[in-house]
Amino acid sequence: MKSILFKTILLFFIGSCFILAAQELPVNVPVDSTIPLKELFDHKLQYKLEKTLNNNKQWKSLISQKRMAVGIVDLKNIEHIRFARVNGNEMMYAASLPKIAVLLASIDAIDKGELKETPAIKHDMLMMISKSNNQATTRMIDRIGYDKIEAVLTSDRYNLYDKESGGGLWVGKRYAAGGPTNREPLKNLSHAATVTQVCRFYYMLFQGKLVNKKRSAQMLDIMTNPSLHHKFVSTLDKIAPGVRLFRKSGSWSTYHSDSILVWGSPSRRYILVALVNDKNGEQIIRNLVVPIEKVLNEQ
Repeated sequence: MKSILFKTILLFFIGSCFILAAQELPVNVPVDSTIPLKELFDHKLQYKLEKTLNNNKQWKSLISQKRMAVGIVDLKNIEHIRFARVNGNEMMYAASLPKIAVLLASIDAIDKGELKETPAIKHDMLMMISKSNNQATTRMIDRIGYDKIEAVLTSDRYNLYDKESGGGLWVGKRYAAGGPTNREPLKNLSHAATVTQVCRFYYMLFQGKLVNKKRSAQMLDIMTNPSLHHKFVSTLDKIAPGVRLFRKSGSWSTYHSDSILVWGSPSRRYILVALVNDKNGEQIIRNLVVPIEKVLNEQ
């Protein structure tokens, strides 16, 4: 009897360790096996996403006016990742969300020895993401420069800004008054994003493909436990307290944006990105989480 009990406890322990290991981020993916996110587009998921969004008259109107964009990546089964988006390549002003581009360019510069990783820089990167501090972000932009940010975003390796596909992530202005600018060429935006490119950012990040696995893990550490509990986080605090969240949002005037990697139980693992140009955008983004989770979990 004791032997059976011991084996049962041992199997439970091994199983628990396996589950914990499976939850580690970045996930282990062979170097040459990553499938581009666009090739993981899922027609069934797309149909459900469009149907759900269009059932809301306000959302349907905003989508038709290209003032609302939503992207989702289903990560429940990493061997069968699914991607869907509405207005995926519609670039919009995204306020503070593109600070993730400054983070990537900064980490890339640190890894290449172009920027020394001092305590002050570590602090500024954390403040830039967790608290969306504009002063810290401006200091990081001044340290690395617009040319570095553009080079990383437009590189063949990342292609997070692509003129042939509607643009994407861009930072071409300090988060402060004054100073030179480097606006993106398609719409002359200073801080821009598309939901497709932000989904790609998180997709590469969770696989350890941004810079390298070690640096991706560092970026995930910076992006976890967001200090601002609004938009997506406000809803997730209520429906999934304690779930691991990696997030960056933005708001200015009528422009509201949010992006998040949710990593909880196997049924709650996904990337969600939303861009909304509407005075009620913050509340719209809050209200997206529950119906989107339903879409992701429908059979």
